[in-house]
Amino acid sequence: MKEIMETVFIADDEANIREGLKCIIDWEEIGFTVCGEAGNGEDALKDILRLNPSLVLMDIRMPKLYGLEVIEQARQQGFHGTFVVLSGYSDFKYAQTAMKFGVKYYLTKPMDEDELEKVAREVYDAIQDARQKKEDDEFFRRKSKKEILQDIVLDNVRFELLNLTELKLEAEVYQVVMYENFQIGEMELPYQFADMFMVADSGSNSFEHFVINSKNVLLLKGQFAIDKFQRFLKHYESAPQKGSPLDTLFISYGCPVTDIRELKISYEQAAMLLGRRFFCQKGQHVLGFLELPDVEREKQLLKASLVEEYCTKLTDYLQTFNRRKVQETLRELENYLYQVEADISSVKLFMADLYLQVKETMNHRYNGVSIPFDSNQNIIAFITAQPYLYEITDYFAEQFEMVMSATGNSSRDSVLDDILYYIEHNYAANIKLEGIAALFGYNSSYLGKIFNKNVGESFNSYVDQVRIKHAIELLVENKHKVYEIAEMVGYKNVDYFHKKFKKYVSESPAEYRKKLDNQE
Repeated sequence: MKEIMETVFIADDEANIREGLKCIIDWEEIGFTVCGEAGNGEDALKDILRLNPSLVLMDIRMPKLYGLEVIEQARQQGFHGTFVVLSGYSDFKYAQTAMKFGVKYYLTKPMDEDELEKVAREVYDAIQDARQKKEDDEFFRRKSKKEILQDIVLDNVRFELLNLTELKLEAEVYQVVMYENFQIGEMELPYQFADMFMVADSGSNSFEHFVINSKNVLLLKGQFAIDKFQRFLKHYESAPQKGSPLDTLFISYGCPVTDIRELKISYEQAAMLLGRRFFCQKGQHVLGFLELPDVEREKQLLKASLVEEYCTKLTDYLQTFNRRKVQETLRELENYLYQVEADISSVKLFMADLYLQVKETMNHRYNGVSIPFDSNQNIIAFITAQPYLYEITDYFAEQFEMVMSATGNSSRDSVLDDILYYIEHNYAANIKLEGIAALFGYNSSYLGKIFNKNVGESFNSYVDQVRIKHAIELLVENKHKVYEIAEMVGYKNVDYFHKKFKKYVSESPAEYRKKLDNQE
Protein backbone atom coordinates (compact mmCIF):
# COMPACT_ATOMS: atom_id res chain seq x y z
CA MET A 1 0.00 0.00 0.00
CA LYS A 2 1.30 3.49 -0.87
CA GLU A 3 2.09 5.77 2.07
CA ILE A 4 0.37 8.86 0.58
CA MET A 5 -3.06 8.15 -0.92
CA GLU A 6 -4.31 10.31 -3.78
CA THR A 7 -7.93 10.58 -4.96
CA VAL A 8 -9.57 9.67 -8.27
CA PHE A 9 -12.95 10.92 -9.56
CA ILE A 10 -14.89 9.06 -12.29
CA ALA A 11 -17.21 10.90 -14.71
CA ASP A 12 -19.16 8.86 -17.26
CA ASP A 13 -22.84 8.92 -18.25
CA GLU A 14 -23.12 5.11 -18.09
CA ALA A 15 -23.38 3.63 -14.58
CA ASN A 16 -22.02 0.24 -15.64
CA ILE A 17 -18.91 1.89 -17.08
CA ARG A 18 -18.39 3.85 -13.85
CA GLU A 19 -18.64 0.64 -11.86
CA GLY A 20 -16.26 -1.07 -14.27
CA LEU A 21 -13.68 1.71 -13.94
CA LYS A 22 -13.76 1.33 -10.16
CA CYS A 23 -12.92 -2.37 -10.42
CA ILE A 24 -10.86 -2.73 -13.60
CA ILE A 25 -7.63 -2.04 -11.70
CA ASP A 26 -6.59 -2.11 -8.02
CA TRP A 27 -6.69 1.64 -7.33
CA GLU A 28 -5.53 1.34 -3.72
CA GLU A 29 -2.50 -0.70 -4.68
CA ILE A 30 -1.46 2.06 -7.08
CA GLY A 31 -2.08 4.73 -4.46
CA PHE A 32 -5.58 6.09 -5.11
CA THR A 33 -8.96 6.02 -3.45
CA VAL A 34 -12.14 6.68 -5.45
CA CYS A 35 -13.56 9.88 -3.95
CA GLY A 36 -16.66 10.31 -6.12
CA GLU A 37 -18.43 9.83 -9.43
CA ALA A 38 -20.88 11.68 -11.69
CA GLY A 39 -23.19 10.77 -14.56
CA ASN A 40 -23.45 14.21 -16.18
CA GLY A 41 -21.16 17.15 -16.87
CA GLU A 42 -22.76 19.65 -14.50
CA ASP A 43 -22.51 17.33 -11.48
CA ALA A 44 -19.00 16.38 -12.47
CA LEU A 45 -17.84 20.02 -12.55
CA LYS A 46 -19.38 20.81 -9.15
CA ASP A 47 -17.88 17.71 -7.48
CA ILE A 48 -14.46 18.21 -9.05
CA LEU A 49 -14.26 21.76 -7.71
CA ARG A 50 -15.57 20.61 -4.31
CA LEU A 51 -13.48 17.45 -3.88
CA ASN A 52 -10.34 18.63 -5.72
CA PRO A 53 -9.32 15.07 -6.76
CA SER A 54 -5.78 14.28 -7.87
CA LEU A 55 -7.00 12.42 -10.97
CA VAL A 56 -10.21 12.65 -13.02
CA LEU A 57 -11.34 10.05 -15.57
CA MET A 58 -13.52 12.17 -17.86
CA ASP A 59 -15.74 10.86 -20.65
CA ILE A 60 -16.01 13.15 -23.72
CA ARG A 61 -19.71 12.68 -24.44
CA MET A 62 -21.49 13.68 -21.22
CA PRO A 63 -25.04 15.06 -20.88
CA LYS A 64 -25.61 18.71 -19.81
CA LEU A 65 -21.91 19.58 -20.25
CA TYR A 66 -19.48 17.87 -22.62
CA GLY A 67 -16.33 16.49 -21.06
CA LEU A 68 -14.11 19.09 -22.74
CA GLU A 69 -16.38 21.87 -21.43
CA VAL A 70 -16.01 20.46 -17.90
CA ILE A 71 -12.22 20.43 -18.29
CA GLU A 72 -12.11 23.99 -19.63
CA GLN A 73 -14.35 25.40 -16.89
CA ALA A 74 -12.54 23.48 -14.15
CA ARG A 75 -9.21 24.89 -15.32
CA GLN A 76 -10.66 28.40 -15.45
CA GLN A 77 -11.80 28.02 -11.84
CA GLY A 78 -8.39 26.94 -10.60
CA PHE A 79 -8.48 23.13 -10.66
CA HIS A 80 -4.95 21.74 -11.19
CA GLY A 81 -5.54 17.99 -10.99
CA THR A 82 -4.80 15.57 -13.82
CA PHE A 83 -7.46 14.73 -16.40
CA VAL A 84 -7.54 11.48 -18.40
CA VAL A 85 -9.94 11.86 -21.33
CA LEU A 86 -12.03 8.79 -22.23
CA SER A 87 -13.75 8.49 -25.59
CA GLY A 88 -15.02 5.93 -28.02
CA TYR A 89 -13.98 8.22 -30.83
CA SER A 90 -10.31 8.15 -31.91
CA ASP A 91 -10.43 11.70 -33.20
CA PHE A 92 -7.36 13.93 -33.36
CA LYS A 93 -9.51 17.06 -32.89
CA TYR A 94 -10.61 15.84 -29.42
CA ALA A 95 -7.01 15.14 -28.48
CA GLN A 96 -5.92 18.50 -29.90
CA THR A 97 -8.53 20.42 -27.89
CA ALA A 98 -7.82 18.44 -24.72
CA MET A 99 -4.09 19.12 -25.05
CA LYS A 100 -4.81 22.86 -25.08
CA PHE A 101 -6.26 22.47 -21.57
CA GLY A 102 -3.19 20.63 -20.32
CA VAL A 103 -4.54 17.09 -20.83
CA LYS A 104 -1.70 14.64 -21.51
CA TYR A 105 -3.65 11.38 -21.53
CA TYR A 106 -6.30 10.36 -24.07
CA LEU A 107 -7.67 6.80 -23.85
CA THR A 108 -10.21 5.17 -26.15
CA LYS A 109 -13.04 2.80 -25.24
CA PRO A 110 -13.31 -0.10 -24.67
CA MET A 111 -10.76 0.54 -21.95
CA ASP A 112 -7.54 -1.46 -21.95
CA GLU A 113 -6.76 -2.51 -18.36
CA ASP A 114 -2.99 -2.40 -18.75
CA GLU A 115 -3.05 0.97 -20.47
CA LEU A 116 -5.23 2.53 -17.76
CA GLU A 117 -3.03 1.10 -14.99
CA LYS A 118 0.09 2.45 -16.72
CA VAL A 119 -1.44 5.93 -16.93
CA ALA A 120 -2.60 5.82 -13.28
CA ARG A 121 0.89 4.87 -12.09
CA GLU A 122 2.47 7.61 -14.18
CA VAL A 123 0.08 10.19 -12.75
CA TYR A 124 0.72 9.02 -9.18
CA ASP A 125 4.50 9.15 -9.66
CA ALA A 126 4.27 12.61 -11.23
CA ILE A 127 2.21 13.89 -8.28
CA GLN A 128 4.72 12.49 -5.77
CA ASP A 129 7.64 13.92 -7.75
CA ALA A 130 5.96 17.33 -7.83
CA ARG A 131 5.30 17.18 -4.08
CA GLN A 132 8.90 16.20 -3.35
CA LYS A 133 10.18 18.88 -5.67
CA LYS A 134 8.09 21.48 -3.89
CA GLU A 135 9.41 20.34 -0.49
CA ASP A 136 12.98 20.43 -1.78
CA ASP A 137 12.52 23.94 -3.15
CA GLU A 138 11.26 25.15 0.22
CA PHE A 139 14.11 23.42 2.03
CA PHE A 140 16.84 24.94 -0.14
CA ARG A 141 15.29 28.38 -0.37
CA ARG A 142 17.37 30.82 1.64
CA LYS A 143 15.72 33.59 3.56
CA SER A 144 16.22 37.36 3.62
CA LYS A 145 18.72 38.25 0.88
CA LYS A 146 17.71 35.37 -1.35
CA GLU A 147 14.09 36.48 -1.21
CA ILE A 148 15.10 40.08 -1.89
CA LEU A 149 17.09 38.99 -4.95
CA GLN A 150 14.06 37.16 -6.27
CA ASP A 151 11.92 40.25 -5.77
CA ILE A 152 14.51 42.39 -7.58
CA VAL A 153 14.71 40.29 -10.76
CA LEU A 154 10.93 39.89 -10.75
CA ASP A 155 10.52 43.68 -10.33
CA ASN A 156 8.46 43.09 -7.21
CA VAL A 157 10.25 45.41 -4.80
CA ARG A 158 10.38 49.11 -3.84
CA PHE A 159 13.94 49.95 -4.83
CA GLU A 160 13.97 53.19 -2.82
CA LEU A 161 13.78 51.09 0.35
CA LEU A 162 16.81 48.95 -0.54
CA ASN A 163 20.28 49.61 0.82
CA LEU A 164 22.41 48.29 -2.05
CA THR A 165 25.65 48.88 -0.15
CA GLU A 166 24.49 46.89 2.86
CA LEU A 167 23.22 44.10 0.59
CA LYS A 168 26.51 44.16 -1.39
CA LEU A 169 24.59 44.67 -4.62
CA GLU A 170 26.35 47.78 -5.90
CA ALA A 171 27.95 47.33 -9.33
CA GLU A 172 28.50 49.25 -12.57
CA VAL A 173 26.90 46.44 -14.63
CA TYR A 174 24.75 43.35 -13.99
CA GLN A 175 23.81 40.24 -15.95
CA VAL A 176 21.47 37.31 -15.24
CA VAL A 177 22.55 33.75 -16.06
CA MET A 178 20.33 30.68 -15.61
CA TYR A 179 21.26 27.02 -15.78
CA GLU A 180 19.84 23.53 -15.38
CA ASN A 181 20.81 19.91 -15.99
CA PHE A 182 21.58 19.26 -19.66
CA GLN A 183 19.57 16.04 -19.37
CA ILE A 184 16.00 17.28 -19.68
CA GLY A 185 13.79 16.14 -16.80
CA GLU A 186 16.67 15.51 -14.38
CA MET A 187 16.67 17.99 -11.50
CA GLU A 188 19.86 17.04 -9.68
CA LEU A 189 22.93 18.91 -10.88
CA PRO A 190 26.19 16.92 -11.03
CA TYR A 191 28.07 20.21 -11.17
CA GLN A 192 27.17 23.51 -9.46
CA PHE A 193 27.93 26.24 -11.97
CA ALA A 194 27.96 28.91 -9.25
CA ASP A 195 31.26 27.46 -7.98
CA MET A 196 32.97 28.86 -11.09
CA PHE A 197 32.54 32.37 -9.66
CA MET A 198 34.13 31.78 -6.31
CA VAL A 199 37.13 34.09 -6.36
CA ALA A 200 39.71 34.25 -3.62
CA ASP A 201 40.10 38.00 -3.50
CA SER A 202 36.43 38.97 -3.40
CA GLY A 203 34.53 35.96 -2.02
CA SER A 204 31.02 35.92 -3.46
CA ASN A 205 30.91 39.69 -4.01
CA SER A 206 31.09 39.23 -7.78
CA PHE A 207 27.95 37.09 -8.00
CA GLU A 208 24.80 35.93 -6.22
CA HIS A 209 23.25 32.49 -6.54
CA PHE A 210 19.56 31.83 -5.81
CA VAL A 211 16.61 29.80 -7.06
CA ILE A 212 13.37 30.93 -8.74
CA ASN A 213 10.70 28.35 -9.60
CA SER A 214 13.25 25.55 -9.20
CA LYS A 215 15.58 27.24 -11.71
CA ASN A 216 19.14 28.15 -10.72
CA VAL A 217 19.87 31.85 -11.22
CA LEU A 218 23.23 33.64 -11.12
CA LEU A 219 23.34 37.41 -10.76
CA LEU A 220 26.73 38.55 -12.08
CA LYS A 221 27.84 41.80 -10.44
CA GLY A 222 30.44 43.89 -12.20
CA GLN A 223 32.57 43.59 -15.32
CA PHE A 224 34.97 41.14 -13.64
CA ALA A 225 32.27 38.46 -13.25
CA ILE A 226 30.82 39.11 -16.71
CA ASP A 227 34.25 38.81 -18.34
CA LYS A 228 34.91 35.60 -16.41
CA PHE A 229 31.60 34.21 -17.68
CA GLN A 230 32.45 35.11 -21.29
CA ARG A 231 35.86 33.40 -20.99
CA PHE A 232 34.13 30.30 -19.71
CA LEU A 233 31.76 30.30 -22.71
CA LYS A 234 34.59 30.72 -25.22
CA HIS A 235 36.50 27.87 -23.62
CA TYR A 236 33.63 25.35 -23.55
CA GLU A 237 31.00 26.43 -26.05
CA SER A 238 32.56 25.16 -29.28
CA ALA A 239 33.16 21.56 -28.20
CA PRO A 240 32.36 20.66 -24.57
CA GLN A 241 34.47 17.77 -23.37
CA LYS A 242 32.71 14.78 -21.84
CA GLY A 243 32.48 15.28 -18.10
CA SER A 244 33.33 18.99 -18.32
CA PRO A 245 31.04 21.58 -16.66
CA LEU A 246 29.28 22.51 -19.89
CA ASP A 247 28.80 18.85 -20.82
CA THR A 248 26.48 18.46 -17.80
CA LEU A 249 24.73 21.86 -17.91
CA PHE A 250 22.46 23.92 -20.11
CA ILE A 251 23.03 27.67 -19.72
CA SER A 252 21.04 30.72 -20.81
CA TYR A 253 21.86 34.38 -20.22
CA GLY A 254 20.21 37.76 -20.70
CA CYS A 255 21.74 41.06 -21.76
CA PRO A 256 23.97 43.14 -19.43
CA VAL A 257 22.23 46.11 -17.76
CA THR A 258 23.74 49.10 -15.99
CA ASP A 259 20.83 49.77 -13.60
CA ILE A 260 19.69 47.21 -11.05
CA ARG A 261 16.12 48.32 -11.79
CA GLU A 262 16.53 46.81 -15.28
CA LEU A 263 17.49 43.36 -14.00
CA LYS A 264 14.00 42.14 -14.85
CA ILE A 265 14.88 42.54 -18.55
CA SER A 266 18.00 40.40 -18.27
CA TYR A 267 16.19 37.81 -16.15
CA GLU A 268 13.18 37.55 -18.47
CA GLN A 269 15.48 37.05 -21.46
CA ALA A 270 17.42 34.29 -19.69
CA ALA A 271 14.20 32.61 -18.53
CA MET A 272 12.67 32.81 -22.01
CA LEU A 273 15.79 31.27 -23.55
CA LEU A 274 15.82 28.50 -20.96
CA GLY A 275 12.23 27.76 -21.96
CA ARG A 276 13.23 27.72 -25.64
CA ARG A 277 15.57 24.73 -25.36
CA PHE A 278 13.03 23.01 -27.60
CA PHE A 279 14.50 24.92 -30.56
CA CYS A 280 18.16 24.06 -29.86
CA GLN A 281 20.27 22.06 -32.25
CA LYS A 282 21.62 18.67 -31.24
CA GLY A 283 24.28 19.00 -28.55
CA GLN A 284 23.75 22.74 -28.04
CA HIS A 285 24.50 23.78 -24.44
CA VAL A 286 24.17 27.57 -24.45
CA LEU A 287 21.59 30.17 -25.53
CA GLY A 288 22.33 33.88 -25.24
CA PHE A 289 20.23 37.03 -25.59
CA LEU A 290 21.49 37.64 -29.14
CA GLU A 291 19.65 34.47 -30.19
CA LEU A 292 16.22 35.68 -29.07
CA PRO A 293 13.65 35.71 -31.89
CA ASP A 294 12.66 39.17 -33.03
CA VAL A 295 8.94 38.57 -32.56
CA GLU A 296 8.24 42.21 -31.67
CA ARG A 297 9.53 43.46 -35.02
CA GLU A 298 8.11 40.66 -37.13
CA LYS A 299 4.93 40.18 -35.08
CA GLN A 300 4.78 36.60 -36.34
CA LEU A 301 2.01 34.43 -34.98
CA LEU A 302 1.60 30.71 -35.47
CA LYS A 303 -0.73 30.45 -38.45
CA ALA A 304 -2.75 27.27 -38.74
CA SER A 305 -3.33 28.13 -42.42
CA LEU A 306 0.36 27.44 -43.09
CA VAL A 307 -0.19 23.75 -42.32
CA GLU A 308 -1.87 23.36 -45.70
CA GLU A 309 0.85 25.39 -47.44
CA TYR A 310 3.67 23.27 -45.99
CA CYS A 311 1.66 20.11 -46.64
CA THR A 312 1.38 21.04 -50.32
CA LYS A 313 5.10 21.73 -50.57
CA LEU A 314 6.16 18.53 -48.85
CA THR A 315 3.74 16.24 -50.70
CA ASP A 316 4.83 17.75 -54.01
CA TYR A 317 8.50 17.15 -53.21
CA LEU A 318 7.77 13.65 -51.92
CA GLN A 319 6.01 12.77 -55.14
CA THR A 320 8.88 14.15 -57.23
CA PHE A 321 11.45 12.37 -54.98
CA ASN A 322 13.18 15.71 -54.44
CA ARG A 323 15.07 14.95 -51.22
CA ARG A 324 17.00 18.21 -51.30
CA LYS A 325 13.77 20.24 -51.39
CA VAL A 326 12.26 18.14 -48.60
CA GLN A 327 15.25 18.94 -46.38
CA GLU A 328 15.20 22.62 -47.34
CA THR A 329 11.50 22.82 -46.50
CA LEU A 330 12.06 21.20 -43.09
CA ARG A 331 14.85 23.72 -42.34
CA GLU A 332 12.62 26.56 -43.52
CA LEU A 333 9.89 25.25 -41.22
CA GLU A 334 12.30 25.15 -38.25
CA ASN A 335 13.31 28.78 -38.89
CA TYR A 336 9.69 29.88 -39.14
CA LEU A 337 8.70 28.13 -35.92
CA TYR A 338 11.69 29.63 -34.08
CA GLN A 339 10.45 33.13 -34.87
CA VAL A 340 6.76 32.71 -34.01
CA GLU A 341 5.23 33.93 -30.79
CA ALA A 342 3.69 30.70 -29.52
CA ASP A 343 4.13 28.21 -26.69
CA ILE A 344 5.87 24.90 -27.27
CA SER A 345 2.66 22.84 -27.01
CA SER A 346 1.13 24.90 -29.85
CA VAL A 347 4.21 24.32 -32.00
CA LYS A 348 3.96 20.57 -31.37
CA LEU A 349 0.25 20.64 -32.29
CA PHE A 350 1.16 22.46 -35.51
CA MET A 351 3.74 19.78 -36.38
CA ALA A 352 1.35 16.93 -35.51
CA ASP A 353 -1.39 18.48 -37.66
CA LEU A 354 1.07 18.94 -40.54
CA TYR A 355 2.28 15.35 -40.42
CA LEU A 356 -1.28 13.97 -40.28
CA GLN A 357 -2.27 16.07 -43.30
CA VAL A 358 0.77 14.83 -45.24
CA LYS A 359 -0.18 11.29 -44.29
CA GLU A 360 -3.81 11.77 -45.37
CA THR A 361 -2.78 13.40 -48.67
CA MET A 362 -0.27 10.70 -49.60
CA ASN A 363 -2.66 7.88 -48.67
CA HIS A 364 -5.37 9.50 -50.79
CA ARG A 365 -3.15 10.01 -53.82
CA TYR A 366 -1.58 6.56 -53.58
CA ASN A 367 -4.61 4.59 -52.42
CA GLY A 368 -3.33 1.54 -54.24
CA VAL A 369 0.03 1.62 -52.45
CA SER A 370 0.61 0.33 -48.93
CA ILE A 371 2.54 3.12 -47.18
CA PRO A 372 3.51 1.89 -43.67
CA PHE A 373 2.47 4.99 -41.71
CA ASP A 374 2.09 4.65 -37.95
CA SER A 375 -1.33 5.15 -36.33
CA ASN A 376 -2.53 8.72 -35.72
CA GLN A 377 -2.48 8.22 -31.95
CA ASN A 378 1.12 6.99 -31.96
CA ILE A 379 2.19 9.85 -34.24
CA ILE A 380 0.62 12.44 -31.93
CA ALA A 381 2.10 10.79 -28.84
CA PHE A 382 5.60 10.71 -30.36
CA ILE A 383 5.58 14.34 -31.50
CA THR A 384 4.22 15.72 -28.22
CA ALA A 385 6.79 13.73 -26.21
CA GLN A 386 9.88 15.09 -27.96
CA PRO A 387 11.95 17.64 -25.99
CA TYR A 388 13.53 19.15 -29.12
CA LEU A 389 12.19 20.40 -32.46
CA TYR A 390 15.10 18.85 -34.36
CA GLU A 391 13.99 15.42 -33.10
CA ILE A 392 10.57 16.02 -34.66
CA THR A 393 12.00 17.21 -38.00
CA ASP A 394 14.44 14.27 -37.99
CA TYR A 395 11.41 12.01 -37.52
CA PHE A 396 9.71 13.75 -40.45
CA ALA A 397 12.81 13.21 -42.61
CA GLU A 398 12.99 9.50 -41.73
CA GLN A 399 9.27 9.03 -42.37
CA PHE A 400 9.40 10.93 -45.66
CA GLU A 401 12.27 8.72 -46.83
CA MET A 402 10.03 5.74 -46.04
CA VAL A 403 7.20 7.34 -48.05
CA MET A 404 9.44 7.89 -51.09
CA SER A 405 10.65 4.31 -50.90
CA ALA A 406 7.07 3.00 -50.67
CA THR A 407 5.71 5.13 -53.53
CA GLY A 408 8.76 4.93 -55.80
CA ASN A 409 8.84 2.81 -58.95
CA SER A 410 12.13 1.04 -59.62
CA SER A 411 11.37 0.81 -63.35
CA ARG A 412 11.43 4.60 -63.72
CA ASP A 413 14.96 5.68 -64.62
CA SER A 414 14.43 9.18 -66.03
CA VAL A 415 13.02 12.49 -64.88
CA LEU A 416 10.37 12.30 -67.60
CA ASP A 417 9.10 9.03 -66.15
CA ASP A 418 8.88 10.72 -62.73
CA ILE A 419 6.86 13.55 -64.28
CA LEU A 420 4.42 11.14 -65.92
CA TYR A 421 4.11 9.29 -62.60
CA TYR A 422 3.43 12.59 -60.83
CA ILE A 423 0.70 13.52 -63.34
CA GLU A 424 -0.96 10.14 -62.92
CA HIS A 425 -1.35 10.77 -59.18
CA ASN A 426 -2.17 14.50 -59.30
CA TYR A 427 -4.33 14.96 -62.41
CA ALA A 428 -7.22 16.20 -60.24
CA ALA A 429 -5.14 19.17 -59.06
CA ASN A 430 -4.58 22.38 -61.02
CA ILE A 431 -1.26 21.19 -62.45
CA LYS A 432 0.53 23.35 -65.01
CA LEU A 433 3.76 22.97 -66.93
CA GLU A 434 5.31 25.94 -65.09
CA GLY A 435 4.65 24.37 -61.69
CA ILE A 436 5.88 20.92 -62.75
CA ALA A 437 9.05 22.46 -64.20
CA ALA A 438 9.81 24.24 -60.93
CA LEU A 439 9.27 21.07 -58.91
CA PHE A 440 11.73 19.12 -61.05
CA GLY A 441 14.23 21.97 -61.46
CA TYR A 442 13.69 22.72 -65.17
CA ASN A 443 12.95 25.76 -67.29
CA SER A 444 9.29 25.44 -68.36
CA SER A 445 9.99 26.24 -72.04
CA TYR A 446 12.78 23.66 -72.22
CA LEU A 447 10.73 21.02 -70.37
CA GLY A 448 7.79 21.62 -72.75
CA LYS A 449 10.00 20.87 -75.74
CA ILE A 450 11.48 17.75 -74.15
CA PHE A 451 8.02 16.55 -73.13
CA ASN A 452 6.62 17.04 -76.65
CA LYS A 453 9.58 15.33 -78.27
CA ASN A 454 9.56 12.24 -76.01
CA VAL A 455 5.83 11.82 -75.37
CA GLY A 456 4.69 12.85 -78.82
CA GLU A 457 2.22 15.49 -77.66
CA SER A 458 2.07 18.67 -75.61
CA PHE A 459 2.01 18.68 -71.82
CA ASN A 460 -1.54 20.06 -71.67
CA SER A 461 -2.83 17.53 -74.17
CA TYR A 462 -1.30 14.67 -72.18
CA VAL A 463 -2.86 15.92 -68.92
CA ASP A 464 -6.25 16.24 -70.65
CA GLN A 465 -6.03 12.64 -71.88
CA VAL A 466 -5.11 11.36 -68.40
CA ARG A 467 -8.09 13.22 -66.96
CA ILE A 468 -10.46 11.92 -69.65
CA LYS A 469 -9.19 8.36 -69.06
CA HIS A 470 -10.11 8.63 -65.37
CA ALA A 471 -13.41 10.34 -66.23
CA ILE A 472 -14.34 7.32 -68.36
CA GLU A 473 -13.55 5.02 -65.44
CA LEU A 474 -15.87 7.05 -63.21
CA LEU A 475 -18.62 7.06 -65.85
CA VAL A 476 -18.38 3.27 -66.04
CA GLU A 477 -18.76 3.05 -62.24
CA ASN A 478 -21.96 5.10 -62.61
CA LYS A 479 -21.79 6.42 -59.01
CA HIS A 480 -21.43 10.15 -59.70
CA LYS A 481 -23.13 12.86 -61.71
CA VAL A 482 -21.34 14.31 -64.73
CA TYR A 483 -20.58 17.66 -63.03
CA GLU A 484 -19.15 15.79 -60.02
CA ILE A 485 -16.90 13.72 -62.28
CA ALA A 486 -15.71 16.90 -64.01
CA GLU A 487 -14.47 18.31 -60.70
CA MET A 488 -13.05 14.96 -59.55
CA VAL A 489 -10.74 14.77 -62.57
CA GLY A 490 -9.59 18.39 -62.41
CA TYR A 491 -12.09 20.46 -64.43
CA LYS A 492 -13.76 23.21 -62.43
CA ASN A 493 -15.90 24.23 -65.43
CA VAL A 494 -18.29 21.47 -66.51
CA ASP A 495 -18.77 22.99 -69.99
CA TYR A 496 -15.03 22.90 -70.55
CA PHE A 497 -15.05 19.27 -69.40
CA HIS A 498 -17.77 18.49 -71.98
CA LYS A 499 -15.67 20.13 -74.69
CA LYS A 500 -12.51 18.19 -73.81
CA PHE A 501 -14.38 14.89 -73.42
CA LYS A 502 -16.00 15.25 -76.84
CA LYS A 503 -12.65 16.12 -78.38
CA TYR A 504 -11.00 12.88 -77.24
CA VAL A 505 -14.00 10.49 -77.15
CA SER A 506 -16.05 11.98 -80.04
CA GLU A 507 -19.19 12.14 -77.91
CA SER A 508 -20.37 13.92 -74.78
CA PRO A 509 -20.14 12.37 -71.28
CA ALA A 510 -23.93 12.01 -71.21
CA GLU A 511 -23.95 10.27 -74.60
CA TYR A 512 -21.14 7.98 -73.48
CA ARG A 513 -23.01 7.03 -70.32
CA LYS A 514 -26.26 6.46 -72.26
CA LYS A 515 -24.42 4.14 -74.64
CA LEU A 516 -23.11 2.19 -71.65
CA ASP A 517 -26.64 1.88 -70.26
CA ASN A 518 -27.94 0.55 -73.59
CA GLN A 519 -25.22 -2.09 -73.69
CA GLU A 520 -26.34 -3.59 -70.39
